[in-house]
Amino acid sequence: MIGILGSGSWATAIVKILLEQQGEQVCWYVREHEIRRSLANHGRNYRYLGEVAFDPSRLVLCRTAQQVVEQCDTVYLVIPTAFLHGVLQTVDVDRLRQCNLVSGIKGFIPETDEIVTDYLQHCYQIPSQQLAIISGPTHAEEVARERLTFITAASTNPDLADRVRQQIRCRYTNVAVSNDVRGIQYATALKNIYAVAAGIVTGMGYGDNLLAVMVSNAIVEMKNFLTTLLPSNQLTMQTPQQVIPYVGDLLVTCYSQFSRNRTFGTMIGRGYSVKSAQLEMSMIAEGYYAVRSLEKIRTSLNLEMVVAQSVYQVLYQNAKPEVLIRAWKIYKG
Repeated sequence: MIGILGSGSWATAIVKILLEQQGEQVCWYVREHEIRRSLANHGRNYRYLGEVAFDPSRLVLCRTAQQVVEQCDTVYLVIPTAFLHGVLQTVDVDRLRQCNLVSGIKGFIPETDEIVTDYLQHCYQIPSQQLAIISGPTHAEEVARERLTFITAASTNPDLADRVRQQIRCRYTNVAVSNDVRGIQYATALKNIYAVAAGIVTGMGYGDNLLAVMVSNAIVEMKNFLTTLLPSNQLTMQTPQQVIPYVGDLLVTCYSQFSRNRTFGTMIGRGYSVKSAQLEMSMIAEGYYAVRSLEKIRTSLNLEMVVAQSVYQVLYQNAKPEVLIRAWKIYKG
């Protein structure tokens, strides 16, 4: 059986995709009692993607993560990075090591500043052959509406990557495979930071012209970061399949109305404090946590990342949003 840890919008969308396979059940850890009751009684996650209707008989709803780990041989991790460490501390490690783990998480683990697969290997000794990731460009809201979506399933284990591809392929998903597990994860963490930047400049009242410049800078920063941190990866962006998990995911997150990171940044650009913006949003903006981890990694590499550094200054050093404009070299004449 396949299991899911997490009950937010992306977790709900993944459950929807998985249930496209006829005759299968999904074992689902849903922490909030009210969401579990809504799913059991009405087949809907009333808080996230409430328009998606599930057949409750195909859902094995669990109160604890341990119940999922005990029953499943493949477990999808779809919990915000800020909470993953705490959730995994509640499960039996020996049993966890018997599972294939598929991360749908986009960010750094705040406790260790690691991408998810590095964290699972270092903290839980999960072999790389049992680890996979899935990446976008994917907005849960579009999956809910069954709009054509391209997903990348990546693992250093080709058999596992193909197995994941089979699990999440359906009439409205097109799934490619990759072995660049680390590069894609770093890229997905960075794109959330750049989406916050996109939101800030939008919230300040700037338009598409400036936003295009910001995203162009972000693409260069992302590629420089990845080639510096992972020189052995031989990162290339020559074909659409190679570009989609990196630039494609960045673009959709920076431009889409569904992007929670862009929404968070827009509030900051309009003058909200970080705390007030977080309180008003009902979902986690991963870019807020990711930029703090990235600043530590960037500093250790002695690498300049003007856009990302500016976002860090705004969110953690009380800098004015205008620093995003002033800092860019392109505006120095």
